[in-house]
Parts: sequence; structure tokens; C-alpha cells
Amino acid sequence: MVKKPSRHHDYADREIDCQEAMERGFQAIVDCMVDAGWTRGEVMRSLRRLIAADNMTQKENAKVEMQLAIARAMMRAGKAL
Repeated sequence: MVKKPSRHHDYADREIDCQEAMERGFQAIVDCMVDAGWTRGEVMRSLRRLIAADNMTQKENAKVEMQLAIARAMMRAGKAL
């Protein structure tokens, strides 16, 4: 069970609370990977690369969403692309 934020809106320690909520699962993933034969260094480097890839995907998705919003607005305004 993952601990939920103590408040629904932003607060000073929200990221720390998130880290604490995620720590047990994070350690379980690392332990599982090490038990499977990967080194801790390999696991940490791979996690960093996964985070970087996810960040890039989120940025690209935001760009596409913005382009779609512009296209929809132009269509509503009666302008062809």
C-alpha cells in the first residue's frame, strides 16, 4: 500500500513525503534487480536513463498536445491547416 499525500494541495514537504512513500518500492526494485544478477551501479544508471527518457516523452507529449490544441482552435475558427 502506498502512502497518500497528507494534503491534496501543494505543501512544503510534499516531495519529501512522496520520496518516503516511494522508498520501500524503490528498494524492492533495486533488490530484485541485484538478486537477478545486475550490479547496483547498472541498476542506478538504468533508472536514471529511464527517468530521462520519461522526461523527454512527457515534453514531447506536451508539444503534441499544444499542436493539437492549436489545430482544433484553428478548425473551430474555420481556418484550414
